[in-house]
Amino acid sequence: MSVAVIFKDFVSDLRITNHVTIEDRYASITRSLNKYFRTLDSTANNLQVGSYGRWTAIKGVSDLDMLYIMPGSAWDRYNKEGGQSKLLSDTKAAIQERYSTTTITVDRLVVCVKFQNFNVEVQPVFKQDDGSFKYPDTYNGGSWKITKPKDEIQATGDVDDDQNGNLRRLCKMLRAWKNKHGIGIGGLLIDTLAHNFLTQTDDYADKSFASYDCMVRDFFYYASNLPQQERYAALGSRQHVKVKQKFQKPAKRAYELSLKAIEAAGKENEGERWKKVFGPDFPTTRTAARAGMESLAKSFYTFRDTEEFIEDLAPIDVRYPLVLDCDVEQKGFRERLLSELISLGLPLQARKTLKFKIGRNDVPEPYTVKWKVLNIGQEAEKRDCIRGYIIADQGHETIQESTSFKGDHSVECYILKDGVVVARSEITVPISENI
Repeated sequence: MSVAVIFKDFVSDLRITNHVTIEDRYASITRSLNKYFRTLDSTANNLQVGSYGRWTAIKGVSDLDMLYIMPGSAWDRYNKEGGQSKLLSDTKAAIQERYSTTTITVDRLVVCVKFQNFNVEVQPVFKQDDGSFKYPDTYNGGSWKITKPKDEIQATGDVDDDQNGNLRRLCKMLRAWKNKHGIGIGGLLIDTLAHNFLTQTDDYADKSFASYDCMVRDFFYYASNLPQQERYAALGSRQHVKVKQKFQKPAKRAYELSLKAIEAAGKENEGERWKKVFGPDFPTTRTAARAGMESLAKSFYTFRDTEEFIEDLAPIDVRYPLVLDCDVEQKGFRERLLSELISLGLPLQARKTLKFKIGRNDVPEPYTVKWKVLNIGQEAEKRDCIRGYIIADQGHETIQESTSFKGDHSVECYILKDGVVVARSEITVPISENI
């Protein structure tokens, strides 16, 4: 298959599959708010914002945002001490009348409505003359803050038009990359980085799918060389968007993987190379004959391919940083962290005990932890010990393994919240010798 075909299929596979359900929830919430605040049966007075509103979301999106535009006549009622909290509690009460059995909570800034597989965060706002909105912040007694999502939506649409539809498609592909590698950066930052990349070059203004291999390669090179900073000015609004996790190193790795994928253009392993960048949604380029040969090879080694994939078990929408590390022990004595051994280039030999643990987890409780241990290589196949099952954590947010034979071993951790994978991280363990 040509580059154009495989990237067109890839972008198509990223499309949201539950649009109808999402739109129905937006409409029902808005109708309940209009009934409460305006005694009106209507779906007007709302604004879909966030990645869904900018049309840059992909399937599995679980964090949906909407503004409900309050009637101006209600300003005096809430612009007083305690008014911000009162506005959020009234918003919750209005939605609860429609969704009486649904979990609805009030956060500092929003009312969160928890549906199956996605949440809708509702923010009541007052529209200003310049098109911005005032929203309630209940922190430290309460205040009003300004948000400008229309500017962000407008900038996304304008640049997407100028760039032949490439901005939104690039944003979607980068979300697949982020979900594959567990990069805990927000959607607005992704869209801002993609926007900044495309507006600083004319190389892709008249290009389309046939150039997407080079476009993503060049984006990763661009992102990997950006200086590290705590925040960026969001596209359109120029409001601060926080960098929750450094992205330069993963971008550099993606750039290197992209170079290898481009070298494989037209070959049967081209799709598999791109899968290493973007994950399982990227189309395979293996022919049926090749797949049959690989299946025959597996039967020759007589091992069971038992690997499970989290993408088959839950939606993926990575939003939080997750960092793993591992204590290396032998005969009960801690030697050092696995990250230290790898950074020093020291071999990891057999007969070691490995205690994997979560070093950083920004996901707010409650959440669920799952693990996957995968053995890779010929030795694992000969021993029929691929493993790869996804298992539940036993309550300590750790998992213990031992180094028993040569080859690469992968340990991955997944954090699920409301049934969605919102953080993931992986450690590759290279073992240098057999017992």
